[in-house]
Amino acid sequence: MLEQVVCLAAVTVLGLLEQAYFALMVIYARRKYSVSPPATTGPPEFERVFRAQANCSEYFPIFVFSLWLAGVFFSQAIAVICGLLYLYGRYRYFHGYAESTQGRLGPLYFSAKVQWVLIALAGLGITCTMIQVYL
Repeated sequence: MLEQVVCLAAVTVLGLLEQAYFALMVIYARRKYSVSPPATTGPPEFERVFRAQANCSEYFPIFVFSLWLAGVFFSQAIAVICGLLYLYGRYRYFHGYAESTQGRLGPLYFSAKVQWVLIALAGLGITCTMIQVYL
């Protein structure tokens, strides 16, 4: 059973490491721009880093659930490829947003499309499984 989900687990760990990296970038930005917790406002450069991290954190649970559901019920290989693309898109989003508000748009649209593909694959896989089991 574990070999059937080990790649999904690896992508999940990569996602966790990416989230930790984004959190560290907020800590570094706080130090660089002298923004003490719990403040969430400061120079625009800090606020962009803070918002990029917050936005990535907000979507992370949706990503993890859709990754695992697509991987278990549709295809682990396709879900893993989509997962890696999503994480790459979020990395580009974070750094694009940190540089400028316009820099976030391309990677945001890219990662959103990949996310919707994962959701669709999860839904399709669950639907097909339910049909096989109950019909």
